[in-house]
Amino acid sequence: MAFTADALINKSLELVSPPTTYSQLNDLIHDDNASSDDISHVINTDPAVTTRILKIVNSPYYGFPSQISTISRAITIIGTSELTQLVLATSVINAFKGIPEDLIKMEDFWRHSIACAMTASIIAKKCKMPAAEQFFIAGLLQNIGSLVLYQTVPELSKEAITSSLFGNETLYEAEHRLLGFDHTQVGEALAKEWRLPAALTEIIRHHHSPAQAEIFPIETAIVHLSDVMVTAAGTFGHAGDRHVPRLNPQAWAELKLDEQQLPDIMQQVTNKIDDLTSVLTTA
Repeated sequence: MAFTADALINKSLELVSPPTTYSQLNDLIHDDNASSDDISHVINTDPAVTTRILKIVNSPYYGFPSQISTISRAITIIGTSELTQLVLATSVINAFKGIPEDLIKMEDFWRHSIACAMTASIIAKKCKMPAAEQFFIAGLLQNIGSLVLYQTVPELSKEAITSSLFGNETLYEAEHRLLGFDHTQVGEALAKEWRLPAALTEIIRHHHSPAQAEIFPIETAIVHLSDVMVTAAGTFGHAGDRHVPRLNPQAWAELKLDEQQLPDIMQQVTNKIDDLTSVLTTA
């Protein structure tokens, strides 16, 4: 049977619905006539999302001194953009169910992904990037294509994971050998189907090959570095690949970071990873 990334997406969409609440919010954010009340209304019409968001903003990760009991209050405190990113994060985490435990433990996958999200957000702030909160979702979803593969072709995915674990190839190299494409291409196809922002789509496609990012090279370099750092730390789970990705020298040079900053970044992630993983994966 011949596979394509688009064919797997079509198969996956039978099981995983697009994040409709996020799509509605994203449209509102880009509507000059939309108000914060409009955004509150969209979230409040989805009780599950409302519950998850309020649980997150009241968690130790944010550490606000008083209880936040309404979505409108959450918007006032953290802003519409960050709230929208949280809606997408919780929607995706809750969307992919039923992936076999013998293939990958989802707590390992999401711990790794959340650590990448936190790391990318911190790096973005150090690089003085605008809208640094958007890097959280980019770090979180960079491996979303892996979830599609695990869900739709678990046997081949297991073969790729085993090959990368005991061989001399990365997971995406093993996927490409077995399927003719890898999780970055599947993730790109899903991002396009879900109408995710262009920057996020390019980051998902090129987080292992940042030098190929044409429109958002700095953004892609930040998420690429976050993946390298989190995987190298060895304490934040994994997304299926145990190999530390090769750091692209061009990406590192473009970010103009001092490598002495890196231990502090990882310490910040270590300090808050447990709280955030717990609230995001159980919300």
